[in-house]
Amino acid sequence: MAFRGPKVWLWRWRRNPLRRPADKVEAWVVLASWTVGVLAGLLVGLTTARTVEHSLDRERAEWRPAAARLTGAAPGRADDRPEDAGEQVWAEVAWTAPDGTRRTGEVRVDPGTRAGTQVTVWTDDRGRLVGRPVDAAQARLQSTLAGILGGLSAAAVPLVAGRAVRRRLEERRLDLWDLHWARFDPLWRGRTG
Repeated sequence: MAFRGPKVWLWRWRRNPLRRPADKVEAWVVLASWTVGVLAGLLVGLTTARTVEHSLDRERAEWRPAAARLTGAAPGRADDRPEDAGEQVWAEVAWTAPDGTRRTGEVRVDPGTRAGTQVTVWTDDRGRLVGRPVDAAQARLQSTLAGILGGLSAAAVPLVAGRAVRRRLEERRLDLWDLHWARFDPLWRGRTG
């Protein structure tokens, strides 16, 4: 186990006669990648959250419930399924769009539902079938999660790029070390034995 002394904060920025130019470059790379990563993460995260929440708010405002009737009996029998299963099947329904046209589509209903049974469907402003819109609490949760995911993804790009630059600097330092060691090793070989 290697001995490590006390952690020195901002050691890359302190004056030191042994600090190489590559150490200075690495210090700037670390600072730049973290600064850009944090700023990009915040900006993208907030923008994504706001966009998702606005979209879900618009859906809640524009999507409306409509009364529809099953055009045929739903497949299966109602007594075949256990009460707690919550299993539903697809069945065709018909409804009237806001422009007065008759529309048909498929929705999920309980097995064995009879033809002509009224069900509630959700439609957009053009009368097309859509899913039930999320409520305000669900919209906040979804937008928050989308913002966090977008922010972390955006922050990862400069951090990974900074790490790649630092790895290349380390490889360069090791190559220089090998070069210098090859030059001076023959001179020391006779003095260390």
